[in-house]
Amino acid sequence: MFRLSHYMHDLVHGTTARPRRRSGPVRPVVIWNLTRRCNLQCRHCYTSSADVPFPGELSSAQAMAVLDDLETLRLPALILSGGEPLMRKDFFEIAEKARTACRYLALSSNGTSLAGPVADRIAEIGFDYVGISLDGIGGMNDWFRCKEGAYEAALAGIRDCLARGVKVGLRFTITQDTAAELPKMLDLCEAEGIDKFYLSHLVYAGRGDKHRGEDAELRRSREAIALLVERAYRAALNGTGPEIVTGNNDADAVWFLRWAEERFPAERVAALRAALEAWGGNSAGLGVANIDPQGRVHPDTYWSDYTVGNVKTTPFSVLWTGEDPMLSSLRQRPRPLKGRCGACAYRAVCGGNTRIRALQLTGDPWAEDPACFLEDGEIGVATAEPRLEVAPFRGKSHDPAHRFS
Repeated sequence: MFRLSHYMHDLVHGTTARPRRRSGPVRPVVIWNLTRRCNLQCRHCYTSSADVPFPGELSSAQAMAVLDDLETLRLPALILSGGEPLMRKDFFEIAEKARTACRYLALSSNGTSLAGPVADRIAEIGFDYVGISLDGIGGMNDWFRCKEGAYEAALAGIRDCLARGVKVGLRFTITQDTAAELPKMLDLCEAEGIDKFYLSHLVYAGRGDKHRGEDAELRRSREAIALLVERAYRAALNGTGPEIVTGNNDADAVWFLRWAEERFPAERVAALRAALEAWGGNSAGLGVANIDPQGRVHPDTYWSDYTVGNVKTTPFSVLWTGEDPMLSSLRQRPRPLKGRCGACAYRAVCGGNTRIRALQLTGDPWAEDPACFLEDGEIGVATAEPRLEVAPFRGKSHDPAHRFS
């Protein structure tokens, strides 16, 4: 996740400082998909969720055992996600125990079930943050999420959480269909007093892979980050507006750094670059981990075809600190990137961007990320080799027999 507002504030006010790199194993942010069941069928859903029971999901007792183990790791953050996590009958029991197992507890929801008494319970448990996914205003969101009335129900949930003092953020996935909604979503955040706006770029996983042909054109991705940088800059100057973050395309950070190079003194730009390199971009397998509904552990939420192990038989703490070959490869710095990603002058900033897109298109996790929207000349790549193109989904992704070399 690229914390645009954070870096913009430091850049504008001259407070950017290079953070220290941690020594020893990194304790990850764990995104835990509690269930695959969901009352919506969003076109970009990376878990292909639906409103049906899915066999093999963790029992209540197994979930509690996972929390006992996670507590020993002193996680920086735990995000309870789905499907729609609120559809688990034992959700609040899990949430109450999770509150004591980590420093920062978040909920990722579609928001349609959050109003009224549910918002009361969210506030009582003490969630630090609730992220609610919307893909446009009114009918656009309802069409994208295949449910009439989903927008109004989510908006009611947002308002009820805010009224109870719960920090709320909007999550918006940009595609060809939704790109025009971006300014409206930012305006909605300001009008409703929403704390955070999260722009997510499409990742080719689940139904998101089937709809990869609808990914936002590179030009639209550039326009989107330009708009977000403009809003973040205005907010940094005025001290108003929601916090802006982006995810799943770390080229956003490189675009921002180049924007800063044209407008700020060299010493501030140097400090910004140092901070961004210390952050390091894509953190799959290092600073981010995923536990899926059946207890399988993945490098992040989009790597469902690669499993480190299962918490039903081995504690997460053991799996994460073991000798898994994919985790070891993802933790390399620099990573063994190929193509224009390997030749990029900013690879220390973005970390090679989102590896799963390269894997889905080529079968090689170290190939170039086709969603990088920067031109060769902008990233110091001299080659005129043709770029990897995103072909429409034809019913089959590449075999995940990953090649590490």
